[in-house]
Amino acid sequence: MLKFSERFRPKDLDEFIGQTSIIGKNSFLRRAIESKNIPHIFLYGPPGVGKTTLSYIIAEELKYDFFSLNATSLGIKEIRDIIEPYKHYKKKPLIFIDEIHRLNKKQQEVLLPIMEFNKAIIIGASTENLYSSLTDAIRSRGVLLKFNYLTKNDLRTLLTRVTTELQIEIDKESTEFLLTSNSGDARALLIHLELAYNVNSQKIDLELLKSIKKTDNIQTNRDSTSNLMSAFIKSIRGSDPDAAVYYLIMLIEKGEKADYIARRLIILASEDIGNANPNALTIAVSTMTATKQIGYPESKLILTQCVTYLASSPKSNSVVTTIDNTYNAINSEILSVPEHLKLFSKNYKNPHDYNHYLKQNYLSKSLKLVKLKGIAFESRLLEWLEKIQSN
Repeated sequence: MLKFSERFRPKDLDEFIGQTSIIGKNSFLRRAIESKNIPHIFLYGPPGVGKTTLSYIIAEELKYDFFSLNATSLGIKEIRDIIEPYKHYKKKPLIFIDEIHRLNKKQQEVLLPIMEFNKAIIIGASTENLYSSLTDAIRSRGVLLKFNYLTKNDLRTLLTRVTTELQIEIDKESTEFLLTSNSGDARALLIHLELAYNVNSQKIDLELLKSIKKTDNIQTNRDSTSNLMSAFIKSIRGSDPDAAVYYLIMLIEKGEKADYIARRLIILASEDIGNANPNALTIAVSTMTATKQIGYPESKLILTQCVTYLASSPKSNSVVTTIDNTYNAINSEILSVPEHLKLFSKNYKNPHDYNHYLKQNYLSKSLKLVKLKGIAFESRLLEWLEKIQSN
């Protein structure tokens, strides 16, 4: 027997629930589908609100062959193999790419000519905000649409349909609990209901529903992984290891990959800690290497160790300010390389021949770009520089 999420998936636009601003009677997308002339579409929003379902419906309405891919395991050859058989036909395939925010730049570049010359209709879906993960070139060739959580009335419509068709007896309190505890997520509601139905198909009671929900608190949290990741990074930057580890576990339980978390930690180690504790970058890089080799669940240990170390480390953003200062200087004036530093110059003086330091101009104009804050190990760097330059 089909699972509830498949059995009760809307089959056409009239059965589709919610998102009236996007797919309502007079909406652009509704008219585009009815005119059989749809653009490439990128849908983003919380889970269980109809992104995949709408893609199925569009394929059915327009009679496109439907190919469902996932960006986490997508190969460039796979896309090309799908398109190749349609090269000499007017008919086009519809390629649905889930978790499209995970496509790297090279994979996105492969999509560009496909979208530009309409070799296929591309529909991407994600729970993340796609404005920050898709390139400008990709976004300019499609339409970005934000899906919202389903309302209680949307979920009530779905629940009524299911309970009526299956002749399930459910009281008012149980109904309200299902509607409020599943956070606007139709898939979560159907899974919740199905678990209870499999135990007692005749009557759904509140006690049973509550006992099921106790094991599912993390997955039904409304915060998207992008918000959790933002809080995670800011907690480490703010030297709060307790908050950082909390958000780390939330991210892991939400399905975030260990290597993605590790990459963010590497960036933070340089951006927010830098030379205040140079060892932070070494540990973050080692964390990424280890998590790639080991995987979950053991990678939780490695990530937690790294996170607590980074959160407890002294912080300095002098790397960021140095980069900003340098760009400002370059934008203000482009300096020529001094003659004695040019290739094959006979006037260059090697510091090793002068006790490792001599007063020699390395820029044609004096600039002070690196401003170490003297925090933790940075104070040692300042001492070294002062000693070297005073010789």
